[in-house]
Amino acid sequence: MTVDIKKLKSLCDSKKIYLDENAEKRFEIYYNLLVSWNEKMNLTAITDPEGVLIKHFYDSLLFFKVTEVKNGAQIIDVGTGAGFPGLVLKIARPDIKLSLLDGLNKRLTFLEAVLKETGLDAELVHKRAEECGKDKKYRERYDFATARAVKVMPVLCEYCLPFVKTGGNFIALKGATGKEELEASKNALKLLGGKTEAVIEENLPEGDKRILINVKKISQISPKYPRDNAKISKNPL
Repeated sequence: MTVDIKKLKSLCDSKKIYLDENAEKRFEIYYNLLVSWNEKMNLTAITDPEGVLIKHFYDSLLFFKVTEVKNGAQIIDVGTGAGFPGLVLKIARPDIKLSLLDGLNKRLTFLEAVLKETGLDAELVHKRAEECGKDKKYRERYDFATARAVKVMPVLCEYCLPFVKTGGNFIALKGATGKEELEASKNALKLLGGKTEAVIEENLPEGDKRILINVKKISQISPKYPRDNAKISKNPL
């Protein structure tokens, strides 16, 4: 099975998201590696060409609809998994300085293989998000933090905003409940120096709703955040 990259390009063109020929070739390599590696480890439940094209590649690229990314911007993908959205963004924009953060090393091994085969580079970080967010090497270093995860928005804010420099942005790629989750995040945003800058609603071709949330970091965060994982999960801000 092969992925229809021309369809991906057409969808992106309709949203004014530009993909060059190199990006198209790299997406094909990414897809083939994803499918082959998925036979050995659990990377994704979605492996059919259409599903990967829409629900992984195109879905991740909608990131560019909610914010402008300057040349050479530093981005960290928190809990990157199989590389969504971070590696997808890097394929579309190789100028991005990307860090891929995940707590499972085997996922990073897969991403390293994709980077090698596509000729791209990124920093691979094997740490838990709450530990990395306190590390001076990573804390408040990035122009953007992003996550496309199942964690609810108040929890994602505590995981992601510590990585963002003042004036930078946290971009959350959420499903249909995104607006409700954002409403529940008012206290978290207040405590973590965040302010909602934009919320955009998009629909995938088969109708699934996506809520893209852009949170601007307007002030530094207290050193007590992020808390340890148990506290974050048990008592979201």
